[in-house]
Amino acid sequence: MLKRFETWLLEITGISNVWWIELFVIVFAALLLGTAVNRLFVILERHSKKTLNVWDDALIEAGRRPAVWLIWIVGVNFAAGLAARAMDSHWYDLVEPVNRLAVIFLGALFLINFIKRAELNLANPEYLSDPYDETTVSAIGKLLRVSVIITAILIAMQMFGFSISGVLAFGGIGGIAVGFAAKDLLANFFGGLMIYLDRPFSVGDWVRSPDREIEGTVEDIGWRLTRIRTFDKRPLYIPNSVFNNISLENPSRMLNRRIYETIGVRYDDIDTVDKITVDVKNMLQNHADIDTEQTLIVNFNRFGPSSLDFFVYTFTRTTNWIEYHRIKQDVLLRIAEIITRHDAEIAYPTSTIHLAEVPPEFRGIATCEGGSEPAGA
Repeated sequence: MLKRFETWLLEITGISNVWWIELFVIVFAALLLGTAVNRLFVILERHSKKTLNVWDDALIEAGRRPAVWLIWIVGVNFAAGLAARAMDSHWYDLVEPVNRLAVIFLGALFLINFIKRAELNLANPEYLSDPYDETTVSAIGKLLRVSVIITAILIAMQMFGFSISGVLAFGGIGGIAVGFAAKDLLANFFGGLMIYLDRPFSVGDWVRSPDREIEGTVEDIGWRLTRIRTFDKRPLYIPNSVFNNISLENPSRMLNRRIYETIGVRYDDIDTVDKITVDVKNMLQNHADIDTEQTLIVNFNRFGPSSLDFFVYTFTRTTNWIEYHRIKQDVLLRIAEIITRHDAEIAYPTSTIHLAEVPPEFRGIATCEGGSEPAGA
């Protein structure tokens, strides 16, 4: 085909040496074709955004740059090879290997970009009514990207004459040495793998540990570290191997939140305690935000030092922290209203001293305070 093109140029121009014209035409055609392909992908992207499909957006967005770069790289490389051949340079022999390497590199780039975008789409509720778990999708995406990179490297090495079997054998021996030298790194890697498999928590969960000072929201689960944002907005980086040796709570997965309060009324209100507890229980059973399917207890509990104590034990429907406190406030205020409606009062710590008889040394003072003068005044 190139020979025919050269013959056609000789007939048109009448110039014996037309390689520089071929060079210009090839570069110009590559740039023009690359621009046209880029424009085509832009149009396809615009149309794909009209439909919320997981795969077409990922495919078009991932393929645009590799396709354009492939046209430009192959075109420029082909032109460079043409110039090298015209000047009898040994660089002409590198044209084909470089083109193959470009195809391998851009193919790997396309797959990596496709995996990244598909990973975002699969965890996005805009694309799926029931999106996949972000932690699981992230783990699978990382494994696929690593597999693509390793495969591309091995193919490139094989293309340039390296023995893959020798590389793999060396890698097996070197892996043993690296394993001994980087045991902590491997422990963190397998710790991360166990997190992905067991899924004790996911990105976005609120976690805390009674064994360590760990509490906050999970932001990222890497192969070596997990990043947790504490409630004072500080990032906390924890090696994954730590989670193999500690207990961990995941309050984000609780089914309900508990209200457990002890409330005391005065001893003078002992006749109303039974009525108060009955009304409080009825109020909770009819409260829209209380889950009556769970345990609900309102009972007189004990004779306290300065109060008659009854306790409230119930669960809210919501697990949201802010909403829970709003409901708890409403419940406590309603309990206070019930106590007041029964002409009772919430008790507070008091002390009463009972004296069976006034000591002789205080009788004169007591008489003065009572309004009578002491004897002999």
